[in-house]
Amino acid sequence: MSNLVGIDKVKSQIESKSGDLVVSFPYQENEIDKVSYTLEGKFLNIIVKPKENQLSFGEKDVIFKKSGETPAVVVAIGVKRLSELQTFFNVEGLKDTAIVNIDKPGNNEGYGDFVVIGQNSSSVSEQVADLLLTLSYPIDQDMAQNLMSGIVSATGNFQSPRTSSLAFEIAGVLLRNGARREVPRQVRLNQPRLQNQPRTRDFQGGRKDNFQNINQQTSQKQQNRGEAPPDWLAPKIYKGSTNVE
Repeated sequence: MSNLVGIDKVKSQIESKSGDLVVSFPYQENEIDKVSYTLEGKFLNIIVKPKENQLSFGEKDVIFKKSGETPAVVVAIGVKRLSELQTFFNVEGLKDTAIVNIDKPGNNEGYGDFVVIGQNSSSVSEQVADLLLTLSYPIDQDMAQNLMSGIVSATGNFQSPRTSSLAFEIAGVLLRNGARREVPRQVRLNQPRLQNQPRTRDFQGGRKDNFQNINQQTSQKQQNRGEAPPDWLAPKIYKGSTNVE
């Protein structure tokens, strides 16, 4: 996901200056006598007075949470259940909020006021792109590239048998809007040698060893027969008798 445009702007929580600041801490019955506050310069001090000498919780147990204003519209992309939004919102407070649920098929609860789940879609990215095209919303180059990356990742570079025809159609539109199809790098792994598998001998090395063995054997045979006399190859004159008995 690091190659997506604008990924550095994605937040894990919603920051809002409006709304209430809630201070939470563990509570046991009959432990707290009263809660009050005092003003000290520019600081507001919240005082929790116990009934006994000490409290059962400490500073590390205190939780500060900002409850922002309830949004008018929430667009949930790839969120299977409404309870998964609890990290960002108070789900019970979303009764008057319009929720758009965009997802691919599979285990989606179908919550929300507008549900966009394509029965034959292979990725959420193609669903989002198809919705933008239906609404005639302009798609710039950065948007096209992000959506293309999502489709390529979900379909295994269009090699998955579950790749839908909509994915190919949307990919063509995204390419025309400036997206580039990035081919994933292929990692070449060394195949382990099976046990008891014979090793392959180098042909050239083996042939060289054979020639050396033949030369050694030939030299050994010549030594066993003894060296020829020096005049063995010199010209010879045959002297014989012509008399026939």
